[in-house]
Amino acid sequence: MIFASARAAAGHLFRPEFRSVLWKSLGLTLLLLIGAWFGLRAIFEALAWPFMDQMVASLPQWAGWVGLVAGILASIGLAIGLALLIAPVTAMIAGIFLDDVAELVEKEDYPSDMPGKPLPTVRSFVLSVKFFGVVIAGNIVALLLLLVPGINIMAFFMVNGYLLGREFFEFAAMRFHPEADAKALRTNNAGTVFLAGLVIAGFMAIPILNLLTPLFAAAMMVHLHKAVARRDATGRRA
Repeated sequence: MIFASARAAAGHLFRPEFRSVLWKSLGLTLLLLIGAWFGLRAIFEALAWPFMDQMVASLPQWAGWVGLVAGILASIGLAIGLALLIAPVTAMIAGIFLDDVAELVEKEDYPSDMPGKPLPTVRSFVLSVKFFGVVIAGNIVALLLLLVPGINIMAFFMVNGYLLGREFFEFAAMRFHPEADAKALRTNNAGTVFLAGLVIAGFMAIPILNLLTPLFAAAMMVHLHKAVARRDATGRRA
């Protein structure tokens, strides 16, 4: 079920029907990440560079290489910070384009099913902002856990697998169910949703390809929700 949903989602990414949403999503993702890079750099320069300049100035002349090392470490820190921002940016972009993606997937792969209904604009915006904040908080925790031996990278996947799986599934489910029912459906299938979230987190960890995470995650969860809903309906009939 999970891998079938992932395979179907990957197959949608470069189809002609998706090109409009693809370019809009990709462009906005890049724009936000570039803005995040400059924002992180400005914050780092304001907080860290004065201290580093004083430290280097206080060293003997022969130890000037410390400044070079500090600059390299600062660049690595900025790169890590930007990598951790991919998940929150993905959350924000997904909130904007999920209904567009879901409509295309439903129309193409489930033409005989009743189409879902987009969330009201205000509610969709509120949920997107909430999702963005939760994912940022979760990735701050993941960043702190990166310092703990034996957990580090696993923490990134566990945190983002849970958060991305939960939120993307509920977004897809709320096109067909009231919010409370969508949450209950996710809770009843928590293991499946979490594993699907790990697949999304793995996709997000692939450089360059991770820029397409919003579309991949949205399409995958539309397929997964359909599969889960049909399985539950079959179980009730039995």
